[in-house]
Amino acid sequence: MPSIAWRDIDTVLLDMDGTLLDLHYDNHFWLEHLPQRYAELHGISRAMAEMELQPLFEKNAGKLSWYCLDFWSAELKLSVRELKLETADLIALRPDADTFLAAIKQAGKRVILITNAHRDSLSLKLERVELAPYFERLISSHDYGFPKESPQFWSALKDDIGFEPARSLFIDDTLSILRSARDFGVGHLLAVREPDSRAGPKDTQEFEALEDYRSLLEGL
Repeated sequence: MPSIAWRDIDTVLLDMDGTLLDLHYDNHFWLEHLPQRYAELHGISRAMAEMELQPLFEKNAGKLSWYCLDFWSAELKLSVRELKLETADLIALRPDADTFLAAIKQAGKRVILITNAHRDSLSLKLERVELAPYFERLISSHDYGFPKESPQFWSALKDDIGFEPARSLFIDDTLSILRSARDFGVGHLLAVREPDSRAGPKDTQEFEALEDYRSLLEGL
């Protein structure tokens, strides 16, 4: 497990889906539930639904539109918000994430959530998992108009909250986003080894990986 130099860190920036919350909810929704319900609501086969959805997913991956429920509701002619509620019982905190959040807040670190999730998705999850009390701010990339993959997001974040990148820790499960943060100068970066509890570990390539939140607390 990586060792965190806590004396060199003032601000902790945390992703939500796949980092604090189990990514199984989102993967199940987009890969299973949405194609099935899209097929039912449009009177087509599941295979046809997947054929229609896949090019749209590929075209919008990594863009702000990928994370926007309004975009997908209009594009697919259905209410994505309502469909997300149908599987909301799968929303779950990753093991010991709350222990970690409580400890870093108690230690006096600035703790800020930065997510690509649409505000409606964020609200849905906060209704089911008590995260808000741990954070100074809850920021959606939609607030700035740029996804976390974009350098403009990081510039907007710095202007907004005034953090020092070199003295910040950022944890995220998406490697392209971690690379964007690294390019901006964020000094301490961690990927997530197993963002989806039912999908197994993944290769985090050049990034050290979080496996157990409790292990990060040494030296805090």
